[in-house]
Amino acid sequence: MPEHLLAIDQGTSSTKCLLVDAAGRVTASGSAPLGERHPAPGWVDQNADELWGSVRSAVAACLDGHDPKSVAGVAISSQRESCVIWDRRSGAALTPMLSWQDQRTTALCDRIRAGGDGALVRDRSGLPLDPMFSAAKARWLLDELPGGQERARDGEICIGTVDAWLLSRFGGEVVIEAGNASRTQLLNTRAAVWDSDLLDVFGVPQAALPRVVPSIGPFPAIRDLAPLADGVPVLAVMGDSHAALFGHGAFSPGDIKATYGTGSSVMGLIDDVGRLDPGLCLTIAWSIDQPAFAAEGNIRATGATLRWLANIFGISSAELADLAATADSHGVSLVPAFNGLGAPWWDTDAVGLLDGLTLATSKPTIARAALESIPQQITDVLEAIDRSVGRVRELFVDGGPTRNDILMQIQADLAGRPVVRSEMAEMSALGVAHLAGLRAGLWSWKQLAGFGRDGTTFAPKATDDARQAARGHWGAAVARARFRPANQGVPRKREVRK
Repeated sequence: MPEHLLAIDQGTSSTKCLLVDAAGRVTASGSAPLGERHPAPGWVDQNADELWGSVRSAVAACLDGHDPKSVAGVAISSQRESCVIWDRRSGAALTPMLSWQDQRTTALCDRIRAGGDGALVRDRSGLPLDPMFSAAKARWLLDELPGGQERARDGEICIGTVDAWLLSRFGGEVVIEAGNASRTQLLNTRAAVWDSDLLDVFGVPQAALPRVVPSIGPFPAIRDLAPLADGVPVLAVMGDSHAALFGHGAFSPGDIKATYGTGSSVMGLIDDVGRLDPGLCLTIAWSIDQPAFAAEGNIRATGATLRWLANIFGISSAELADLAATADSHGVSLVPAFNGLGAPWWDTDAVGLLDGLTLATSKPTIARAALESIPQQITDVLEAIDRSVGRVRELFVDGGPTRNDILMQIQADLAGRPVVRSEMAEMSALGVAHLAGLRAGLWSWKQLAGFGRDGTTFAPKATDDARQAARGHWGAAVARARFRPANQGVPRKREVRK
């Protein structure tokens, strides 16, 4: 009798897979790497077929030595705003997958804003007009694809996010999960339907879009995902950050989590969307009986900052973290605005910089500043969430970088509140497995809320004066990164023309 759930977490740099038993315990895991291309400054894309291949490899690795017949159902979490176009009939990808990190549509967003539609976009979608989201990417891809607009209007091609692309591999109707759809900037988020005005603003025909479905489907059943047999049901789909929130058991407003990865998401449920801070996004966390809304702040570069600096230093990210542990930042701040800044600033013209350099600045000092840039940015967003839901009591955290105890202590000190680190690093995969098990009847909401979620708590140790000084240095550095001279009439443009 089937007794396991298979949870797939398709992320920016890899795909990870967990085998979860009927008691919610992880019994096996597997992973496969995924690369990305940088064809021009600010451009980031991935190969959709390679992405699908990484899913197949991770599933095979996870089930190696395990009976695939024991899998009762599959759950999928995925990176979100990335966008690709494929042929509806053949299923072949027709374009690169533009990463959520990609900034090639900055000029398009500027034109929409200059046309006076920025407020409409924010009001309907709940998201600030920004290249991170899928809508502008979809328009760019349509413009680059020969006959793109006509083929889209005729329904010959599909435009979708990673979850829609993966589900399309299984055949049947093309669908997108509601939480992922809420990150496209084409959805009326409060109504959970495609918005005709937003479609007109971005020039994206609805005939090319997947049907929006709840987080529990219906979804097409598995096909061509060996060693699983065709026909295994897909029980749940969520965006990766949404799944992590679910995995933490953060089912009440004021329960806030931060996921540390290539970038970071700080998210929590909200019961009064009218109080949402302008630096935050309104997102559908999940949709079961009805949509559950969340406040979210998205940070573009956290783990990516460490990989970037490690590459410059010619060492590994782990060695960089060790180097950072040997020094204080001594007032040096690294603002990683490689492609502008995300929440709570949403400033595409911000530039990356090192601030506070002296002749005494060393490699360890810069490494420490890079490490501290992660909790500084997360604290910026956390303070915006405070303004939306009231002061957050504690912060739940997950993701690979949270294994670093020094990073977690810095986070607690800068945030001025306890940080609770999950012992499960792959919280996105576990969270979507929890939702799948709920749908399959393996456990009830009450049982799910009672699941053991072991963690380590880091209490603040810094004095208020020390915290305020560190936050002051950071705030000044961010202000410099965002500075534009009074006589600068035209914002810096990052678009690169082919």
